Formats: sequence, C-alpha cells, structure tokens
Amino acid sequence: MGERNYPFLLLLTSLLLALPFFFFTFSSSFYPFLFAFTSLPISSNFHVSLSPPISTPPIPQEEEAPPQDIDLNATLNIRWKNCRLGSVTVDYIPCLDNSQAIKRLKSKKHMEHRERHCPLRPPRCLVPLPLHYKVPIQWPKSRDMIWYSNVPHPKLVEYKKDQNWVRKSGDYFSFPGGGTQFKDGVNYYIDFIQKTLPAIKWGEHIRVVLDVGCGVASFGGYLLDKDVITMSFAPKDEHEAQIQFALERGIPATLSVIGTQKLTFPDDAYDLIHCARCRVHWEADGGRPLLELNRVLRPGGFFIWSATPVYQNDAKDRKIWKSMEALTKSICWKVVAMEKRVGSTRVGLVIYQKPSSYSCYDLRPSIIARRPPLCDQKHKEKVQWNERLSYCISRLPVDSKGNLISWPAPWPQRLTSNPQSLPSEPDAEDIFNEDTKHWASLVSDVYFDALAIKWGSVRNVMDMNAGYGGFAAALNEFPLWVMNVVPIDTQDTLPIIFERGLIGIYHDWCESFNTYPRTYDLLHSSFLFKNRTLRCEIIDIAVEMDRILRPDGYLLLQDTMETIKKLNPVLRSLHWSTSLYQGQFLVGKKGSWRPSE
Repeated sequence: MGERNYPFLLLLTSLLLALPFFFFTFSSSFYPFLFAFTSLPISSNFHVSLSPPISTPPIPQEEEAPPQDIDLNATLNIRWKNCRLGSVTVDYIPCLDNSQAIKRLKSKKHMEHRERHCPLRPPRCLVPLPLHYKVPIQWPKSRDMIWYSNVPHPKLVEYKKDQNWVRKSGDYFSFPGGGTQFKDGVNYYIDFIQKTLPAIKWGEHIRVVLDVGCGVASFGGYLLDKDVITMSFAPKDEHEAQIQFALERGIPATLSVIGTQKLTFPDDAYDLIHCARCRVHWEADGGRPLLELNRVLRPGGFFIWSATPVYQNDAKDRKIWKSMEALTKSICWKVVAMEKRVGSTRVGLVIYQKPSSYSCYDLRPSIIARRPPLCDQKHKEKVQWNERLSYCISRLPVDSKGNLISWPAPWPQRLTSNPQSLPSEPDAEDIFNEDTKHWASLVSDVYFDALAIKWGSVRNVMDMNAGYGGFAAALNEFPLWVMNVVPIDTQDTLPIIFERGLIGIYHDWCESFNTYPRTYDLLHSSFLFKNRTLRCEIIDIAVEMDRILRPDGYLLLQDTMETIKKLNPVLRSLHWSTSLYQGQFLVGKKGSWRPSE
C-alpha cells in the first residue's frame, strides 16, 4: 500500500513546486496590479480585470511609513551641461530644432521643415532659463497678461499691431482679445458664430474644438468661459512664439502643422474645427489637408472657415473659393451657414457640416466621380504617428457591434457617460466605470489631501499615460486643464478621451514632446515607465520632463518601487526635491537650478 502512494506524492510535490513559477510568469501585464496588491491594503470594492489593460491600482486605505530600503537623498554623479544652440537655446525643442536634419530636406513645399525631425539620440543637455525669469502669473489673470521676461519675443507686437493680438506694457505682455478675423473682439466673434448657427450651442452640443493656426490662442482662451475646451495649434514659424504665449497664458495649445504627415489625433475626435486666416491651402495636393481635417472631425461636426476667399472677389480668391466648393462637395460637406460680414469688420465666414451617414457617399454618381475614395478599414486601426496624409475619406466610426456611433451626450453628461467607442469585451463598461470611480477617489483622498502639492499654483497639467482620462475627469471642476497623452505603444484609448469631452494627443516618450520649455505646472505619470525603458533610458525621459516643466512645477508619479529607485536619483542629480508617500507615490518638485559654466 505504501509503495502505491509514491507516484501520487511525487505528482503533488511537482505541482506545488510549479505553482510559484506559474504565478509569477502568468502575465507581464499583471505586474502593476501585483505590485499594488502586495504592498498596499486592498479596497473591498476594487474591481480587477486583465482586459483591457487599463491598470487602476487600489487606493491606499491608511498611511504607512515609506520603505526603509530607499534613500531619497541618493543622487547620481552626472555632469550636467546647459544646451548651447545659439539664439534658440532657451526655447529649444529637440524634434523641431534639429537644424542638421532640416538642412538635408529635399523639399519645403509642404511645410516639411516645420514637421518633427528628431535627433538619433535624445540630447542630455539642460535648457537654461531666460534672463530674469519669474514665477508665471496665475490663472485667470494670466489669460490677459504675462511677464515679458518669461517669453521675451516682441516681434508679434509690431507685426500684428493693427490686429490687437498682443501688446507690450512695461514688464508685461497684454492680450486685448483681438485677432486677424475678429477685430471687434473675440467675445463678439464667438457670440456671432452661435447667432449665425444656433445648433452649435457652445458648451453643450459643442465641447471639444480644434483651432488651426491659432495665433496666441485668444479664441480658445475665451471659449473656456463657454465651457468649451480648445486644442489650439500652430507651427513653430516666423510668428514668433505664438504657442509659447498661449501656454504661458494658461491656454491649451500644442505645436503642429498640416504638412505631409497626419495630425497626432484620433479619427472623429473634434466636435468643431476653426480656421481664421490660418494660412493652410486646403485645396492643395489633391485636397489632402482638408481630407485630414475631415478625418479628425466628428461626423455631424462643423468646420468654420473665416478667410478672404469667403468674402473677397479678386481673381485669386475666386479661384480658391471655386476649388473649395468642388472639394467640399466631393467629400459631402454641406454649407449650413454663411456670412459675408462679421459685425463692423469687412471679414466673413462659412460653416460646413460633415455628414453623419454614408448616404451622400453612396449617392456620388459614378466610380469616376467618387473621388476621393473611401479609406480602407485598416486606416482606422492605426495610431496616427509618423503616418503620411492619405488621399481618401475616412470611414465613419462604429461601435463594438458595428453600429454607427452617434453624437455624444450633451456636456457635462458626456464626461461620465459610457463611451460608445469602448472595447467589445463584456466587462468593458464595468472597467470604465470602476476606472472613473478609482480616479475620483484617488485624486480626492491622496492627491489633494495627502501630498505636498500647492494645487492653487497649478494650471497647465499633463497626464503622461492617460488611460481612459480618469485623472483629467476627476479634476474637471478645478481651474486647470489637462493634456491627456496616450503613448503610441499602449492601448489606444484616445478616442474614448475625446468622446468624454476631454483633449489629448499621441506621443512617443522616447522622443521630445512638441511644446516649448517651461510650459507645464504639473506632470502626472501613472505606471508610464514599464514599457518605455525597453526602448530608451529613464534618464532621457527625465531630461524631457525637466525641459517641459516650469521651475517650482511638480512631477506626481505613481509607479513600482523598482522604477522609483531608478528615477529618484536622476531627479536629485537635477537638484529636484522629492518625497514619497505610501511607497508608490513620488512627488518631485523642480527648482531653478542650472549648471554654472
């Protein structure tokens, strides 16, 4: 009898020995959850799911002493140097100021020189501060005035003096709310648009706006009063520092250009797109620039075009208008409003609407006339990163069951409504709702109550790994805005973020971000570094964070202890102060230190 038990005991022993190996190798995507569950108390109502891979670690239930095996004063012996690039040094953007790559371009016809040209290796120099740099003026006062010494670029004052973009007054730049196309003031212009087309309903039906060629972003800045959030963008060009002005004012903005590559936004993102003399030739290159707008415009959304071809009758403008008529007709946009004069000015505007069904596309008379063609379905499956402009009409969005996605719920209900673009997994809605609850609790219980952050000084916020945008949603009632960044090598959740009425962008964190130095008050990072360090070094991401964060700005990082141990010494070598809460929340504060040379 005893001998017959040996095989059974041998099998049982083998299973017990294999169990730990199975547990720890089960899934690499489970690691953030594993760390959280083994180091913190578990909330009784915390929902766990491995699909989709949106990690929502549990909230600490009670304060614990930080682990004893980490020395927050430990630093690395790095001989930091200041960047030396002549006149662009204090405003250095590595992927936009790569002069050697720009010189090698064969053509600049399609704005190639304004596009991204990243160096092969990220630079490890530090961008110096402008002379006499000061702590930025706080919002809402900053919308109307900023320190001259922080953005010492006076060219626009003279160049746009008759259009009230910006004025210099002593130690300040002031922004009267004027613009090339709204000489009666931006508030009058915004109200005029809604009177022209009441269906717009700022802040209810229209929530997320893209302003192309935005100048100093006064249009987007004043739309904030209407509960509308605008992504203002323009290239880094001869209109000196216009995006830097916008961000210093506390207005959402980014550097970009409609050239040869697709914008780094998802399909069907924006409720409305605006162009006031934005100097884009929509009809050029077979209409590819306008087809790109069509791609990022939500079905049923509006395009407002205020430019000389709308209201002037010289030969050049008439030719452009006829080309625009043919192009918009070919992609089934219809004119829903048109005004030849806005107020007392001699400017006008036209408002187009994108179709929300395929009926017009299908009715185009023949195969020959159906140009441009509809895009292949595979175009919708790509994250828009280093993708060339397409000559095709993007397909309308569908939900997980193949039904056309309708217009989102009115704002603010759309912020917490279940997005139609959620994945097809059976528990997708539960995961989304738990994610929303998680971030609301974490922001309230930990970020606001337990961490050494002066939130009253925070205006421009970036979530470096935004997931469903839950962090931004939890901050919605506060006087700040969040740039939601979805890394290109993670699950594509950016369509969901826009459907919620928030803004965001795709990015590769192994490259520099398209923004000026010193433009964000707080960087938020939730388990960002897990996959990044497989392709680039943690020190390079730290240098980029140091570049885009303002002096006295904060890094709020939630990550594994392994990541914190690697990152903290780098931050300390940059003379940042750091503190740790609950063994997983690292708060770094940047100072004004720069190497003395």
